[in-house]
Amino acid sequence: MRNFLVYSFGILAFCQSTLAQSSVDQNFEGKIDSLLSIMTLEEKVGQMNQYNGFWNVTGPVPEEGDASNKFEHLKNGWVGSMLNVTGVEEVRKVQKIVVEESRLGIPLIIGYDVIHGYRTQSPIPLAESASWDMETIKASAAMAADEASASGINWTFAPMIDISRDARWGRVMEGAGEDPYLGSQIARARIIGFQGEDLSASNTIAATAKHFAGYGFSEAGRDYNTVDVGTSTLYNTIFPPFMAAIEADVKTFMNSFNVLNGIPATANSYLQRDILKGEWDYQGFVVSDWGSMAEMIAHGYSKDGKAAAESAANAGSDMDMESYLYVKHLKNLVDEGKVSVNKIDDAVRRILRVKYELGLFEDPYKYCNEEREKTVIGSDKNKAIALDMAEKSIVLLKNDNQLLPLKKKGMNIAVIGPLAADKNSPLGGWRLAAEDDSAISVMEGLKKYKGNRLSHEKGVALVKGKEAFVFEININTTDRTGIAEAVEVAKGKDVVVMVLGEHGFQSGEGRSRASLDLPGLQQELLEAVYAVNKNVVLVLMNGRPLAINWANKNIPAIVEAWQLGTTSGDAIAKVIYGDYNPSGKLPMTFPRNVGQVPLYYNYLSTGRPTDPGNDLVFWTHYTDEVNTPLYEFGYGLSYTDFKYSDLKLNSKSISKTGELKVTFNLTNTGKYEGKEVAQLYIQDLFASRARPVKELKDFQMISLKPGETKKISFTIDSKTLEFYSANNKWEAEEGDFKVYIGGSSNTVLESNFILQD
Repeated sequence: MRNFLVYSFGILAFCQSTLAQSSVDQNFEGKIDSLLSIMTLEEKVGQMNQYNGFWNVTGPVPEEGDASNKFEHLKNGWVGSMLNVTGVEEVRKVQKIVVEESRLGIPLIIGYDVIHGYRTQSPIPLAESASWDMETIKASAAMAADEASASGINWTFAPMIDISRDARWGRVMEGAGEDPYLGSQIARARIIGFQGEDLSASNTIAATAKHFAGYGFSEAGRDYNTVDVGTSTLYNTIFPPFMAAIEADVKTFMNSFNVLNGIPATANSYLQRDILKGEWDYQGFVVSDWGSMAEMIAHGYSKDGKAAAESAANAGSDMDMESYLYVKHLKNLVDEGKVSVNKIDDAVRRILRVKYELGLFEDPYKYCNEEREKTVIGSDKNKAIALDMAEKSIVLLKNDNQLLPLKKKGMNIAVIGPLAADKNSPLGGWRLAAEDDSAISVMEGLKKYKGNRLSHEKGVALVKGKEAFVFEININTTDRTGIAEAVEVAKGKDVVVMVLGEHGFQSGEGRSRASLDLPGLQQELLEAVYAVNKNVVLVLMNGRPLAINWANKNIPAIVEAWQLGTTSGDAIAKVIYGDYNPSGKLPMTFPRNVGQVPLYYNYLSTGRPTDPGNDLVFWTHYTDEVNTPLYEFGYGLSYTDFKYSDLKLNSKSISKTGELKVTFNLTNTGKYEGKEVAQLYIQDLFASRARPVKELKDFQMISLKPGETKKISFTIDSKTLEFYSANNKWEAEEGDFKVYIGGSSNTVLESNFILQD
């Protein structure tokens, strides 16, 4: 404790005098100035250095090699953050090294990929986005923060708020889909959920808005690939969720792996200095993605590690994650005049600010409560939150002849598929702290309903071997053992529930696919079973939109169940048996064919949007597939039916300072109580930049009893109509607009109005 006490007047005294009232006074600038004034250049650079957990802290201290050097860096105060150190015992010991043995005792920020839960897994983020329920998404993130903070973690590398239109990209599972408005709302909800109302509370953690910017537009959907987008796409599609993140006071940003305009994001001064820290006046700090600084050499941008460190620091990357380049080169670069001390101070100031806001100077061990760790992680309360999120994430894609919900008594049901009894795959990707095989399987969920007789057959294995490995998925494409048995079981049953899809490790970082079909032999299994029993309910578990054209044409009921996490089987069973009426809506378009992607609803019409008049060639189309998607953005059925009617605008014109009221009636015309997500879309017909054919601008979730009608209203003002114009500014331009209302982007009601000066 010696050094920590020696420097108490330099750090701890002023911290304790004001940080006890941090909920009232968040202005730590004077304290940061005092701390910076006594830091050496090496210590400042150290705050910009982040290491992965490099040894078992409860074991022996490293005596030689790279681990030994990193250990010395900890003691010297040359490490600002560590990631992948988890558990109170481990975190306390590593924190103790820097707090009690380094000269200044500056505490570490402990980071971890808390993507959709910690021990208790909520649905993957794309699935959560299908709920369109911001309060439930917020609660899910708060639950994840509660568990992670109980394990000693105080910083998550989430949410990923990249907009992506390409289902081939594996990381679509980690985001909110294709739409910038919906993505912005979800970014805000998840950040508030993680960070809470008081970041210094022991059950909240700092969030990260990632990846800045353009990562979701990787060419061909191939992870880490080149990105090449124009100004309009950058500002009107990619930037909005990041702007919403700043409004939600997100504490950190992470830059992306890709180049933008030929410059890697990690060294992109336009993104980080001009836009983020300049135009947007962002006060948090920017962390690189894993090793992205060193990767600038492979990009062909930086000559060597020293050049990469120079470019990244000057461009505004504040913390180096696992490249070791700042700690190796920044001091020399400053001494040589290639990086200014002012830029170092700016980066360190930002990092220290977040540490103050987390309350780490007041109590470096505040996230190291053994009792919380025992009682919070995996609690029944958190599982209930995850179940609520899972139920709301399910999307009903098809339900011919009201095959669903199934009766709870007297049915003879076959449950078939490689994922039907799987307890691991439903956890999805990015489930680092989850226990293997901890999910409730579909079979387990269905068995809790005792009134029906269940028979189960795997049919085919999805992967070769006992289990898929995290870094390599070996899909079975040859072993048809079990198809004949599955067919026999399906014969004569009242209904067949088939659980098919992707393995949980087939989507996520580095998991791009060139095909969007059902992997392996599952399509063959599906067709074989359907040939002997037409009453099939297809339950899909997947981390991205799939091309299921055959299933849509033939299978009477299709349930999109994604990868729903810990409580997966219970949520699916409740939907199948009607104890939960599905209300989810798709956050991404489902293609008919992989050749259509990237496919999205808010496209530009082009100059030849339709057949100009019996000329069957010279317009924008395919010769072997229709243009329309299989299931459009915003689509999702219910066990009941909803009717939209009586659209009215209170005026046919609006001024730039005025408001326009849009009203319509929504009626539940079916037999079940249900929830509908009513969606408002706008089209700017003529503008200084070509505008999309339709853009989501608002939505509401409405609950209705059978036969009930509610009058729903939306408000439109000039802010609603803003976009980044050809004048290179955000503005609403005068002119003609259309307004659309419906239960998906394929809307049913429309009207028009004019925006006037």
